[in-house]
Amino acid sequence: MSSEQQEEFQQAYQAGQAAFENGEYRVAVEYFQKAIALVSRNSRLGGEAQVWLVTAQVALGDRPAAINLCQQLTKHPHLETKKQGKRLLYILEAPQLVRPQAWMTEIPDLTNITESSAQDRRGGGTGSGSKTNQAAPLPEKPVDLSQVNTKDNRFLALALAGAIALLLYLGWIGTT
Repeated sequence: MSSEQQEEFQQAYQAGQAAFENGEYRVAVEYFQKAIALVSRNSRLGGEAQVWLVTAQVALGDRPAAINLCQQLTKHPHLETKKQGKRLLYILEAPQLVRPQAWMTEIPDLTNITESSAQDRRGGGTGSGSKTNQAAPLPEKPVDLSQVNTKDNRFLALALAGAIALLLYLGWIGTT
C-alpha cells in the first residue's frame, strides 16, 4: 500500500470513528466502507475497520448486515480480528430479551408543538413568573454542641488491649 493510500485510509478511518462517536452512524458506515476499500480486507487494518463497520451497522439498526460481516470476520487471517468477530457474532446472535412495558419510559412526541411566547415557557421568561415546580430549600438547623457526646469512651484503648492479648495468646500457643 502506498503512503498516499495509507494517509487516505487513516483519514477515512478517523473520520468514521469521529462520526460514530458523534452518533452519526450512517456517515460512519460510509467512511468505514471507504477505508476498507483502500486496504486489503485480510490485513490487520482492514480487520479493524471492518469491526468498526459492524458496530456502526448495529447502531444504525442494520443487524443482518452486521451479522453477515461478523460471519466473514470469524474467518479473518488476523487472530485478534477473528476473536473480535466471534465475540461480536455471539452477542448479535443472542436472543433479544423482551422488556416489560412497566420498565419502559415513554418519551412524548414533541414534533407537533407550536412555538409559544417566552412567558408561557418554563425558564424562558425573565423572572416575573411563579416557580411552582421548584422545591424550597430546607432551612439548616444549628447544631446544639451541648448535646454532642464529647466524652472519651475508651474504645480505642480497649481494642488495642484486646489485640495485644490476642497476639500474646497466639504466641503462647505457637511455642507449646
